[in-house]
Amino acid sequence: MLDQPLDQPLIKAVLLVAVVVVTLMLNASTADSRHQAIRRLLLVGFVLLAAAAVLFPRLLTQVAQFLGVGRGADLLLYGLTVVFLGYVASSYRRMRQVEQQVTTLARELALRAAVHDTTRHRSRPGTARDASEGTAGGSQGGDQAGGDLPRGGGDQAAGPAGG
Repeated sequence: MLDQPLDQPLIKAVLLVAVVVVTLMLNASTADSRHQAIRRLLLVGFVLLAAAAVLFPRLLTQVAQFLGVGRGADLLLYGLTVVFLGYVASSYRRMRQVEQQVTTLARELALRAAVHDTTRHRSRPGTARDASEGTAGGSQGGDQAGGDLPRGGGDQAAGPAGG
């Protein structure tokens, strides 16, 4: 089986080159306008090829036979497979970038909230919260001390008598 000559070597070479080109394009930076221009040119090329395949189906079959593929439909399937793999890889890459952005934003928001809470508590010396720290009557920051309510002032006096 390994000693057999390559059948359909031209289409195999074309498909391998297409896979390599898609891989290289996906590894390129997507931030610059050059990449967007290339993407738009490829889209225009795809539309023109699709229109040619619809308008002149025999042309697609002739190209397929020249490349060593039996039918134009098979050539179309091979091409769509390469495009689909490129789309999947590109979507995965974009999804990873969005996930990294969301993670960065969530961390930044958490840090800002922590800094805001810290500066808010420091900027109120001598307020009712500081005066009523050990009692359950302190209404400021009640959501933050919600887990500490059973240890609060009024409950401690009732706790030993009831237990």
